[in-house]
Amino acid sequence: MAFIEGGWPNVTHEADREYFGRVADLTLRHARIVAFGSTRRASLPAEDDPQLRGVLDAGTSVACLFGKSWGLHVAEVLRTDLVTNLAMIESSVAFLAAHGREVIYDAEHFFDGYRADPAYALATLEAAARGGASRLVLCDTNGGTLPLTLHDVVKTVIDTLGRPVGIHTHNDAGCGVANALMAVKAGANHVQGTINGFGERCGNANLCQIIPNLVLKLGHQAIDEEQLTHLTEVSRLVSELANLHHDDRQGFVGGSAFAHKGGMHIDAVQKNPQAYEHVPPERVGNQRRVLVSDQAGAGTLVWKLERMYPALDKGSATVRGLLQRLKDLEAEGYQFEAAEASFELLAKRALGDFRPHFELLYYRVRLDREGEGGTVHEATVKLRVNGDVRHTAAEGNGPVNALNLALKKALEEFYPDVARFHLTDFKVRVLDSAAGTAARVRVLVQTRVNGFEFGTVGVSSDVIEASWEALVDSVEYGLGRLEAEPDRP
Repeated sequence: MAFIEGGWPNVTHEADREYFGRVADLTLRHARIVAFGSTRRASLPAEDDPQLRGVLDAGTSVACLFGKSWGLHVAEVLRTDLVTNLAMIESSVAFLAAHGREVIYDAEHFFDGYRADPAYALATLEAAARGGASRLVLCDTNGGTLPLTLHDVVKTVIDTLGRPVGIHTHNDAGCGVANALMAVKAGANHVQGTINGFGERCGNANLCQIIPNLVLKLGHQAIDEEQLTHLTEVSRLVSELANLHHDDRQGFVGGSAFAHKGGMHIDAVQKNPQAYEHVPPERVGNQRRVLVSDQAGAGTLVWKLERMYPALDKGSATVRGLLQRLKDLEAEGYQFEAAEASFELLAKRALGDFRPHFELLYYRVRLDREGEGGTVHEATVKLRVNGDVRHTAAEGNGPVNALNLALKKALEEFYPDVARFHLTDFKVRVLDSAAGTAARVRVLVQTRVNGFEFGTVGVSSDVIEASWEALVDSVEYGLGRLEAEPDRP
């Protein structure tokens, strides 16, 4: 059974209360919604505590309450005594259980509390159990416990209480995922975490690593195999909704998780993917990537382009010419590992398969200083599209933003989809700093279209020209992709 913790629906959290009102209309097949709260105040009986009433009023069948396991928190944060804290835990859980709620109890700071006073930490769990908690979750709230220590504590708790427990870990020591897995090895049967590890400080344990490790490495049925194939899609969707860049270095679901660059690696993967992949990428909904660089050989290019050009011969003059062009560009400062869209366009041009969507006649960027009001950047762009000339201007927050807006403005009549192109990242790298202000720069642009992100690159001693080159590639690639695969994001 899966649980989705929806928030803290107390009187001061209006957005959370609205969430529970709206989520009640959803038909969920695989998960139950959970309302979150804390044990009652020391000075109030449970039935009079407003935040416990908020948890009850959320209307969920499951509630999660957290309470204190560590004497330091009881004395210095709650400002009460150890006996009262036990009563707070038991009565709060009992109040919700009496109203028909299944109660998950989160033992906050459990591992710190156990280290300071094992007997009292265990007593807090027993209080929750007496109140009727169905699950007792041990929380490494500060995220500083190491895996072997955590394993031993979890096993001791299970042996002492005679019942399985859950685990909730944070990543402050970089051990969030490892700790969750070690807890399962020790007997825990309930794991809490977040998609992509989002959370306070260094984050919560990352479910995008925990789930496939449980299923593929430890043999547990956390989710079924078909659901697992949607893991990468879900990971990227959550990053999109959070308006954060998806972490390419994430295990299993990252864009680089199954990426191969060196010629020896690529040759081995072509012969047997197990040589350099610990699981098949398709099992978690990801895909293999071949990165092109000056280390690439003709075989690498042919494999990289196989989806678009399945009949390419690695010994052909065309492929050899593309390979030489690639090496020459990388010698000039281009880098295509993070700009695969620019590489595809480069290949299309080399193979005579590129049809531009527009022709640049000229562009100009102007900077004006308005007294104390700051600077104003204006870009003018003149293009020819299918024989028609468009001459537009736009103001932007900086010269590149102004250029981007002017370019899209000139094209939107002919290609309305450009309105959906969003520049999500812009990086400038100085390539030869010894040249000072005359140095060549590399500009990498990341663009998002319908949830799909791709990178393009430009290089020049003029940062505006390098930016323009990367922007043009982003528009050309994005339009081409939408035309070739209109139903795909």
